[in-house]
Amino acid sequence: MGRVSGKVALVTGGGSGLGRATSIMLAREGARVVVTDINEAGAQETAAMIGEGALALQHDVTDEQRWQDVLAETKATFGGLNILVNNAGIGDGSDVEHTDFATWKRVHAIDLDSVFLGCKYAISYMEETEGLGSIVNISSIAGIIAGHNMAAYNSAKAGVRHLSKSVALHCARKKNGIRCNSVHPTFVKTPILDDILKQAGREEGYAKLARQIPIGHLGEPDDIAYGILYLASDESRFMTGAELVLDGGISAM
Repeated sequence: MGRVSGKVALVTGGGSGLGRATSIMLAREGARVVVTDINEAGAQETAAMIGEGALALQHDVTDEQRWQDVLAETKATFGGLNILVNNAGIGDGSDVEHTDFATWKRVHAIDLDSVFLGCKYAISYMEETEGLGSIVNISSIAGIIAGHNMAAYNSAKAGVRHLSKSVALHCARKKNGIRCNSVHPTFVKTPILDDILKQAGREEGYAKLARQIPIGHLGEPDDIAYGILYLASDESRFMTGAELVLDGGISAM
């Protein structure tokens, strides 16, 4: 207990799935947590599960002004910011010929542009706060290994990977004590899989996906949240500009 005691964390997409698991875990380990989501009810539900020390905010992560407002409210409520988890994201399962331009732009806006905005505006707040800062950007194994039917998602998540390295080097050059790393999960039991599961049914869909993973099963949200916790904590103070791959062995094949 207490691996992030005294720290303030902001988790986007915290209203469900991986964002909810991460918010709860960071709170359990001592952080005060700002849970944001475009689905305000979901964010409020997560904050209620945490209890004292949590703040829920509605947050369209593609809105530049809303990012500034959310960060200002975080500082006003908790006094600063130590940890940013850019988790909000959507999936898409189309090849390059069947991806319409509107979908391409929407996936990049939510999965990549929002990460840029979060990093851009959070750094100055983190510089004002005592202690080390950590930015954790949620990419995907799809940001390292491509698929024929994931054109927009592959592109956006690969962008998150390289953006994270650029942010890490920028902060290292400034010597501001802020680190930035990316996390690359494979299939995890979260709502982002819902469209895939509609086609075959939940249990059959899970089994089909699990056959693609050498370890033989899908990830649980906490499997990824534990990795995020490590990167958020001072235990990883020598780690920046790196990838944490949590893929059940897929990238070893």
